Amino acid sequence: MSKRYLVYLPTVEGDLEDEIKQCLQQINKSILSGLLPVKLNFFADFPDYMTFVESRGKLLSLISCELGNSLPAVNISVHPPEKPWKVVVEGTFIIKGSMKFMSSSFESVNYVVLESENRKELWAAGISSYQDPENTGKAAESAFEIMKGLLEKEHMSLDHIVRQWNYIGNILAVSEGVQNYQAFNEVRNDYYTRYRRVAGYPAATGVGMKHGGVILDFCAVVPGKSLLIKPVHNPNQVNAYNYSQQVLVGKKQESGQVKHAPQFERALLMADGDEVVLHISGTASIIGQKTMGKDDVAEQTIVTLENIKKLVDTERLNLLIPGTFPYHAVNSLFRVYIKKQEDFPVVRKICREHFPKLSAIFIEADICRDDLLMEIEAEAEPGM
Repeated sequence: MSKRYLVYLPTVEGDLEDEIKQCLQQINKSILSGLLPVKLNFFADFPDYMTFVESRGKLLSLISCELGNSLPAVNISVHPPEKPWKVVVEGTFIIKGSMKFMSSSFESVNYVVLESENRKELWAAGISSYQDPENTGKAAESAFEIMKGLLEKEHMSLDHIVRQWNYIGNILAVSEGVQNYQAFNEVRNDYYTRYRRVAGYPAATGVGMKHGGVILDFCAVVPGKSLLIKPVHNPNQVNAYNYSQQVLVGKKQESGQVKHAPQFERALLMADGDEVVLHISGTASIIGQKTMGKDDVAEQTIVTLENIKKLVDTERLNLLIPGTFPYHAVNSLFRVYIKKQEDFPVVRKICREHFPKLSAIFIEADICRDDLLMEIEAEAEPGM
C-alpha cells in the first residue's frame, strides 16, 4: 500500500487563518479525488510561543470543521515556509478503501490506525503537553509519556516505532551548560532504554523549532509474518548513535555520566512482498562525523544529496533484502529544512537539478549543529 505525499501552498497571500483555509480547500479537492488523509503537517510562522499555543486550538477546530470524518493525524509546528507565505502543508494520503481506516484521539492527540491482512500502522502527530517551553527535558518527558500511553492504548509499544519526527524548540540553545538537543537526547535514551526491547532504532529526524517546547510525530507498525525491517547504513557516515563525546555539545547532565548520542538509523528498509519503502532519516552534510562545507550552503546541499544517494543505492539495498529495489529508487517524500530564509533559492535550485521531477517541501528550521545550514529527509519506493 503506497502512500502519496502532496504539498499545498496558498494561492493568494493573506493572514495565517486565510492561508490555511486556502490550503484546506485544496486538501478537500484531493479527498474528493479518492484520497484519504492519514497525516497533515502544517508548517507555519508564529511571532512567539504564546501566540502559537493560543492559535493552535483555533486552527485545529477549523481543520476539524473542514475535514469532518476524514480527520487525520495533525501537527501544527513553528516552521516558517519561504516568504511571503505564512503556511505550507504536507499531506500523507492513501487511496480510499486500500486499508481499514480508523481515526481516534488520546489526550487531545489525533491519530490514525490503518489495518490490512498483513499489518497494522499507527500514525500520530502533534504529541506535546505544550507546557514547559523553557525546559526541554521536561517538555520531552511529557511528549514521550503521551506517546507511550497512546501506543499502549492501541496494544503497541515503542518497539513498534519505525519512523519518528522530533521538533525541539531552540534546539541549539544552552541552559546551565546543557544544550537543548542534548537534553532531548538524554530523555530519548531514557525512554528507549526502559521501553524499547528490539535491536536498533527507528528512522528519525531531529530539527529545531522556533520558540520552545518539544513536539513528536511518529509511525508505528505491528508487522505480519512476511514484513522484513532492516536498518540501512551509509558507508561514508558514522552511525549517529556511535558519535564520540567530542561531537556532542555541552556538559554532562550528571557527574560521571556520558552524554548520549542521537539514537536513530540513517534509514530503515521495510519490505512486505511487493510493498517496499525506505524511510530516510534527516540527513545533513556530514562525512564520518565531521561537518562538511561550513558556511557554504551550496556545498552542504550537494554533500547531503550524495549522502541520500548512498542510502538509496539499489545494489546495497538488494544485499539487505534481495529483490526489493529492482529499479531506480524514486523519492515520494522529500522534506528540506533550511536554516536561513536567504538560502531557500540556492538549496531549492540544487535539489531540483538532482531530482527534477520531485515534489518537495521547503521549510525554515535550525539544524542540530550550529555549523549545519540545511538537512533533508525522504521516503523512497521502487520505481522505473
